[in-house]
Amino acid sequence: MLLVIDVGNSNNVIGLFAGEELLTHWRIRTEWARTSDEYWVLIKEFILLNGVDTETIDEIIVACVVPPLIPILKEMGRKYFSCEPLIVGPGVKTGISILYNNPAEVGADRIVNSVAAYEKYGGPLIIVDFGTATTFDAVSKNGEYLGGAIFPGVQLSLEALFKNAAKLPRVEMAEPERVIGKSTIESIHSGTIHGFVSMIDGMVVKMQAEIDQKARVIATGGVVQLIASRAKSIDTIDPFLTLDGLRIIYQRNQKK
Repeated sequence: MLLVIDVGNSNNVIGLFAGEELLTHWRIRTEWARTSDEYWVLIKEFILLNGVDTETIDEIIVACVVPPLIPILKEMGRKYFSCEPLIVGPGVKTGISILYNNPAEVGADRIVNSVAAYEKYGGPLIIVDFGTATTFDAVSKNGEYLGGAIFPGVQLSLEALFKNAAKLPRVEMAEPERVIGKSTIESIHSGTIHGFVSMIDGMVVKMQAEIDQKARVIATGGVVQLIASRAKSIDTIDPFLTLDGLRIIYQRNQKK
């Protein structure tokens, strides 16, 4: 079986595949100081809770935007799964051309999302990923990664507001009752949700104009349901897009 690990700045999303079937998935916080032994204990417990024998896992692929964790995950793979994890990066076959000025600058998660979206939905595409950052990625009709945009994520924006505005409280993200808030907390909820929805729709309009073709818009990421379900521009919500992309890339890198 294949273990897929998407290491983001805030969370690790981990999935277990048998062939093309996603058997289970879970999410843990990203902690830079975590050791390979600690990763093993966490992952082993989740796997065992799902009734899977860890000895059946002999393949691992990782997309990581936190470079210090790459050697840790490599060590875990070698030590506890007796395999060399495939790390998404330069030299790995993705099946798409990257039309960035410097392809090495593109986050592994953005490439993985683009691979999965094009494989599943065809092109042209706009992919919106709601993570620590909100990212927009454009893929051409021919499956070329065109580039995109990066915006602070919802949770990051809320935390920045609390830390930099003396009289504003820290609030949890929640569904607003109305656009015109009747209290400070209601106003923050409205600004967060309705503001991000408006930003998403506005950015999609501008990107569609540059692509010069009607692109399908796919949304994914940690808070995708709360935001994307309100955005008129979103065509499809695919919460497991990144995990599917890791599986697809792993399969493309196996010797025939």
